[in-house]
Parts: sequence; structure tokens; C-alpha cells
Amino acid sequence: MLVPRVRKTVTENPKKLASLIDLVNLPSTLRDFVGQSQISRLGCFMRVWSYIKTNNLQDPFNKNMVNCDAKLKGILLGRSRVELAELPTLIKLHFPKEPK
Repeated sequence: MLVPRVRKTVTENPKKLASLIDLVNLPSTLRDFVGQSQISRLGCFMRVWSYIKTNNLQDPFNKNMVNCDAKLKGILLGRSRVELAELPTLIKLHFPKEPK
């Protein structure tokens, strides 16, 4: 069951949902991190988030920050610290732009 706000967004603009769930061929840096050659943007974000939680990379004093290790730096433009709000944007950079 979708939240009413999300349901409205999806019904008004189905391309927005499609861009999250369509499988895409990944570039080599992201492919090595994820371990698959194709994945959706949403699936990729979930893998990155799982990796952060599994390796305790979230800052214990500021839960809005992620301390990147060497593997995570490879896909997040070499940054050592990233805000959680920036994660989707940084991951989206690896995915090709859709034709309008």
C-alpha cells in the first residue's frame, strides 16, 4: 500500500516511478560495488544503504552523516564524509539520463 502522497506522484508522473525501478546497465565502478551488471536505481540505493549499515559507517554522533571507507569512496566521488540526504543524488550520477 502506497502512502497517498506517493500514490499521487506515481499516478501523475509514471515516468518518475519507472526511472526508479527500471533495470540499467551499470558502469564498472558501480558494478564492482553492487556485484551485478544491471540493477534499478532504487535497488542500488538499497544496496549502498545496506553496506553502510552492515559496516557501521554511519557517524555515531551525527546520524545524518556517513563516514566513507575506501570502497564507498569509489562510488561517492572520493568524498570521505557524505550527508544522508546527498546519497540519492550521488548515486543518481552513475545512471544515464533518460530521454525526455
